[in-house]
Amino acid sequence: MPVYSIRHRTIYSYAEMVAASVNQARLRPRDLAGQRLLSFSLEADPGLESYEEIQDFFGNPTCFFQLQSAHEKFTLTANSRIDVSWASLKAPPPTPSWEDAARQIALSDNAELQSALQFALDSPMVHSFPELRDYAQRSFPADRPVGDAVLHLMHRIHRDFRFRPGSTSLSTTLETVFQNRSGVCQDFSHLMIGCLRAMGLAARYVSGYLETLPPPGKKKLVGSDASHAWVSLFVPGGGWIDFDPTNNLMPGPRHITVAWGRDFSDISPLRGVLYGGGEQTLKVEVDVLLEESPPAEAGGKPSAQ
Repeated sequence: MPVYSIRHRTIYSYAEMVAASVNQARLRPRDLAGQRLLSFSLEADPGLESYEEIQDFFGNPTCFFQLQSAHEKFTLTANSRIDVSWASLKAPPPTPSWEDAARQIALSDNAELQSALQFALDSPMVHSFPELRDYAQRSFPADRPVGDAVLHLMHRIHRDFRFRPGSTSLSTTLETVFQNRSGVCQDFSHLMIGCLRAMGLAARYVSGYLETLPPPGKKKLVGSDASHAWVSLFVPGGGWIDFDPTNNLMPGPRHITVAWGRDFSDISPLRGVLYGGGEQTLKVEVDVLLEESPPAEAGGKPSAQ
C-alpha cells in the first residue's frame, strides 16, 4: 500500500519587525479508517513557544503556539508520513433518492443525522442564492439516487468552470465565482457544497493533499505540489462519500485528508494575530512524495467517519 512523505512549508516575510504573534495551525493529517499517520513533526524559525495541541469542534488536530522573539520572517514546516489504504471509486455505491436523503437530514431524528445537519446549513463562505439553486436543480430530477445526482453535478461543474490559478482570493465571494465561471479548488469545492446545500443535502469541505504527477519524461519539481480541497457528501445510512470537482473524480489513494469543516474558514491551515509586521508576503511550498508503489485499484474508498 502507498506511503507518502509530505512536506508543507509556509514562509511569511514582513515589511516591519514582528514583536510577537499568537497562531493556530491545522497541518497534522487525520487518522482515518483508510489513512494512518505514521509520523508528524513541526519545524519553525524562530522556534515555537507555548505549544499546545487539541482537537477542534470537528475533531481536527489543531495546534496553538506563540512567537515571542522579534522577527522579520517566519518559516513553519510540517513533515508527515502517511500510510494510505483507500481504493478508488469510479461511481458512488447504491444510495437512496436525493429527496429521501434531504428529508432524513431535515428530520434529524438521531445523533448521526443531527451531527450532519450543521453541514446542510449556510456557513460563513458558503450560502445559497437563487441562481445557484437553479444551476443545481438540473442534476436533481425526481427520485434520482443522491449519489448519481452528485456525480452528475460534479461532472457539470468540471465542464462549466475553468481552473484559473490566481483568479480568486479568500475574499472572492461565491456569487463572483459563479458569475465568472472560474476559480481554483477551494472555489469549486465551495460551489459544489453550496449547490448540495441548496437541495437540502449535507456536504462538508475537506482539505488535504493530492499527489501530482509530472508530464511524461519530466522530473517532478521540488515544491511543485499544493494543498488541495474537495467535497464530502453525507448519505443517511451510508456515511460520507467524497467527490473532487476540480479533477472530476472520486478521491482515492492519492488524496490525503488533513481536516474538514463547513467551509475553508473553519480549517485554514495557518492563521494568527501579529503585533507589528506591516505588509506581509506569503509563500507556500508543498511536496507529496510516494515512497512505495500503490497496489492495483480495487473496491471503493470507505466512508471517512
